[in-house]
Amino acid sequence: MTSDEDARRSVEMLRRILDLGSSDARTTEDIFTGSSHPMPTGRIYGGQVLGQSIIASERTLPEGRVPHSMHGYFLRPGDATQGLTIAVDRIHDGRSFSTRRAQAYQNGVPIFSMIASFQDENPGIDHAEPMPESIPDPESLRPDEEISAGIHPLSKRMLTDRPVDMRHVEGPLYATNDVAPAARQAVWMRLRAPFPDSPALHRAALAYLSDMSIQESILRAHGLSWATPGLKVASLDHAMWWHRPGRVDDWLLYVQDSPNARGGRGLAHGRIYTRDGDLVASVAQEITIRVPSP
Repeated sequence: MTSDEDARRSVEMLRRILDLGSSDARTTEDIFTGSSHPMPTGRIYGGQVLGQSIIASERTLPEGRVPHSMHGYFLRPGDATQGLTIAVDRIHDGRSFSTRRAQAYQNGVPIFSMIASFQDENPGIDHAEPMPESIPDPESLRPDEEISAGIHPLSKRMLTDRPVDMRHVEGPLYATNDVAPAARQAVWMRLRAPFPDSPALHRAALAYLSDMSIQESILRAHGLSWATPGLKVASLDHAMWWHRPGRVDDWLLYVQDSPNARGGRGLAHGRIYTRDGDLVASVAQEITIRVPSP
């Protein structure tokens, strides 16, 4: 189990990475530099680049505008041992909305491309899909790393070193090959330690969290797990809509389902709720998925 000191250290590392290190991260007017946190696979975690691109884009906005949607494409695997550069294009600034394009580069080639829209806070009509009922409280569930004995050491490091406490309602998919087919799942998640009271950082960290476990509803639909021999999965794109404020150091429920898989691709949808049932964000992601023939 992660100690309190380790938890604080990993969450502080996440803050520095999402905040692009410091004000020195801006090299020219709209070009920013960032770093990555270590990954056992050596590849940059996609949610990290999502969050960094949102932060970089927000720093070019008129005061008071916040993200409400983003659509991004993962173009190439990133190297977690190297830094990255994020270039932001100011596509449009209107009376209420702004549009930004952000591209993350390593070694002179883009690894991620995003377009995002931002809006002033305005009153308006309000409704939301309610949170599912009969979901067990997170305190009644064990952390994923406590019930994933026997998994590969690299996967174990990913669970214990990450700054996020995740608890799968249906049980994690890391170490089992006995998965009941079901095209949906629910996951409680929160950062392991308190996070600064910066709405911009919480929005970016929510993007970071949104890339975790979203692919798994596709696997569950076919009774697969991460332990399936020969399984190959890669994220193609990611879309996110911010609806309401939410803190990433409080428990959030990530409800996920997969409406379709075909042609070596699978689509996953997700909704993120506060513990009180407020719908904070909606997410969609398509992945490539390769499963060896029996």
